[in-house]
Amino acid sequence: MAKKVKENNEVSAVRRSKHGGVLTVFFSLLTVFYLYPIFLVLINSFKKKGFITKNAFALPDERSFTGLSNFIRGIEKTNFFQAFGYSVLITVGSVAVIILCTSMCAWYITRVHNKVNATIYMLCLFSMIVPFQMVMFTLSKLANMMHLSNPVGIILVYLGFGAGLAVFMFCGFVKSIPIEIEEAAMIDGCTPIQTFFQVVFPIMKPTAITVAILQAMWIWNDYLLPYLVLDIKKYKTIPIVIQYLKGGYGAVDWGTMMAMLVLAIVPIVVFYVACQKYIIEGVVAGAVKG
Repeated sequence: MAKKVKENNEVSAVRRSKHGGVLTVFFSLLTVFYLYPIFLVLINSFKKKGFITKNAFALPDERSFTGLSNFIRGIEKTNFFQAFGYSVLITVGSVAVIILCTSMCAWYITRVHNKVNATIYMLCLFSMIVPFQMVMFTLSKLANMMHLSNPVGIILVYLGFGAGLAVFMFCGFVKSIPIEIEEAAMIDGCTPIQTFFQVVFPIMKPTAITVAILQAMWIWNDYLLPYLVLDIKKYKTIPIVIQYLKGGYGAVDWGTMMAMLVLAIVPIVVFYVACQKYIIEGVVAGAVKG
């Protein structure tokens, strides 16, 4: 009997190994498929304009390679560093405000059970399913009336649009935190604010970083909301200045645009790579709690 069970286990292990190998090959090919457009943008950023339109899929050679001239020309045309500063200010400010406000909100509505908090939670969930196109013209008019058409004012707009997902994620994590930890802190003399910042928020770090990554990627790459809200005569983010590289009658300097796209991609990729380990920690922590 034991021998038969051992043979069955060996057969199952072989089958799992075969299935695992097939899945590994499949997902490797899928990864290449998703990364190829980024690679295409990268190689074309070092090619002359005529060679990009002629054969966009070819690697740069001695005739098509143009060095860093596309990057230099793009930086000069777009005033890139000013746009980069505005994008950093808006992204960092918005992410910080979203994490601070939504984490406190999620902790409160999770720990204090009443109809008002339940309504707030449902409104946050409802905001996730409302299409932006339904409110964008009203939002643009309201932002102009309230003088929010600047890099600081748009942070409040992003707080409103980013609160739904952030509150939902923080609420799910707060429910897994034993309330006894907070009760012990209050017995030791901590106020509710001290309990949150000294006890609860450090525990929420993996979820906070996950929220930060999701919100940062959205805000950094967002084109439509800054275009509608900001006074673009004064303030332009990176997606807006890249769009301005398109000339009249559909003319596009593809080399310069590809170079600017590379510069726009690099910061958010670096941020994601630096923080991805915290996402894994958050998933593992959430899997073993409760």
